[in-house]
Amino acid sequence: MPTFNAPVRDLQFVLHDLLKVSEQDIPGFADLDRDFTAAVLDESAKVARDVLAPLNLSGDQEGCRLENGVVRTPKGFKAAFETMKEGGWTAVDCDPEFGGQGLPYVMHTAAQESFVAANMAFNMYQGLTHGAYSAIRFHGTDAQKATYLPKLVTCEWTGTMNLTEPHCGTDLGLMRTRAEPQADGSYQITGQKIFISAGDHDLAENIIHLVLARVTGAPEGIKGISLFIVPKFDIKPDGSLGDRNGVSVGKIEEKMGIHGNATCVLNYDGAKGYLLGELHKGMRAMFTMMNEARLGVGLQGYAQAEAAYQNARAYAQERLQGRDVTGAKFPDQPADPLIVHPDIRRNLMDQKSFIEGARALTFWGAYLIDRAHKCDDTAADGLISLLIPVIKGFQTDKGFEMTVAAQQVYGGHGYIEEQGMSQFARDARIAMIYEGANGVQALDLVGRKLAQDGGKHVMAFFDMVKGLIKDNEGDEALRRDFLDPLKAASKDMQAAAMYFMQHGVKNPNNALAGSYDFMHLAGHVCMGLMWSRMAIAASEALENGAGDKDFYETKLATGRYYMARHLPATALHLARIQTGADTVMALAAENF
Repeated sequence: MPTFNAPVRDLQFVLHDLLKVSEQDIPGFADLDRDFTAAVLDESAKVARDVLAPLNLSGDQEGCRLENGVVRTPKGFKAAFETMKEGGWTAVDCDPEFGGQGLPYVMHTAAQESFVAANMAFNMYQGLTHGAYSAIRFHGTDAQKATYLPKLVTCEWTGTMNLTEPHCGTDLGLMRTRAEPQADGSYQITGQKIFISAGDHDLAENIIHLVLARVTGAPEGIKGISLFIVPKFDIKPDGSLGDRNGVSVGKIEEKMGIHGNATCVLNYDGAKGYLLGELHKGMRAMFTMMNEARLGVGLQGYAQAEAAYQNARAYAQERLQGRDVTGAKFPDQPADPLIVHPDIRRNLMDQKSFIEGARALTFWGAYLIDRAHKCDDTAADGLISLLIPVIKGFQTDKGFEMTVAAQQVYGGHGYIEEQGMSQFARDARIAMIYEGANGVQALDLVGRKLAQDGGKHVMAFFDMVKGLIKDNEGDEALRRDFLDPLKAASKDMQAAAMYFMQHGVKNPNNALAGSYDFMHLAGHVCMGLMWSRMAIAASEALENGAGDKDFYETKLATGRYYMARHLPATALHLARIQTGADTVMALAAENF
């Protein structure tokens, strides 16, 4: 059975050597010294290793089941959920006013990585609740906050997001779910929602559904959509639970992965709902949590890769197969371990260099969200809005690719279910689809984010890269191995953006046909930036005589690999982008 141990040393490196969290001027960051963050992450690592990871394979095999209208989660999930609640892990960054611990979002992100890697399906129950908490906190009335937030913070009640309908996925303007206003100020919600993660379960006493619907008479299209709070059980004035609301489970979806999470069809039959935020402004309320939600999905991409990598690495070090081509490394054994072979090394280095770069990018993104929210920093808000499609799209594409690479290390044994490696690939696959399919992320990046606020955020990003290169170009080794490759990659990204400006206005298809390549090009540049920053941090640690010399030298070697072997992909993506839309759009629809 696969195992998992949280990479606490790497988490600490990103927090302290790279981001220097305790030195930042963001409220709450001064408390994040190394001892404090180590204590938090050591405990989250224990929960991940001892409570969640042992349920990952069994939860996948057992799945969820629907019995008499109620979803039953796999054996052990309920006890594990109680452990999460008792440890306060559902409330790490939540507002103390409502029972949260009030830590920065970056600490929530760091703790979540271990939980996601250990058991992604399980962690979604609390992860979606965090999204519901955020939406109500930002858009709810004082009465709504008092009613719902304390219970959501503790996960006594959990939350969901209800967007998708059978005929309506990304194009929410086609939504048919209706809301009829009632004399008491509530609404009757009628319609069907599909693909609702954690839509029903036996882990909490109530479930708070956030449902997008159109009030009768509202404008057509996306401008007429409102957001409603629809509890599974009515809530009495004294806070106790009343009758079952008019929402039921039609079925549990049969899925490729995340079997331990109940993905439901929910039927709303005159269910009582309450407006959240302004009438006809539902998308604004829903998008409040999108940056956090999409960053969380980007984290899922590399976290599943981390879990798969750990097992592939162990297998490569133990499995005897063939001889080192330069001479037997273990002549007393019948064969050498897989790790001696260059192609296995390449495979593992692909995984390792991606995961560590993606972790840095994700934590930096969480840091920007903290700065935007806690300091009202519009520059940070603009930058993270630009980066979110990259973090979500690029990291989930590559994360899935890396889980397949880990499976490949096992050869035929990786294809056998008893090894558990296929689960990482199957679970990671959904991250490329939900919270906005990756093609949509690419369209958002090129169609909206590049030009946002007159393009000042992407220009700020380019200036950030240029500044880093200029400030450190005196270090010859750093310049050769990191800064020169980063400069070349950044120029490719600038050339691609310029192509869109010159050719996309006249023919928008020229931009949209290259959007997916641009998302990956930008992803590589972001990874190059992160690896350059990590190389600077590791070099400084070595120069200052910090302990754990082997750790920092390994970090530098891993970074050199990414810069040499993966960053040059930006040239390929640029070449594709500059071919425009002609070849993409050449065929008539009937000729496909």
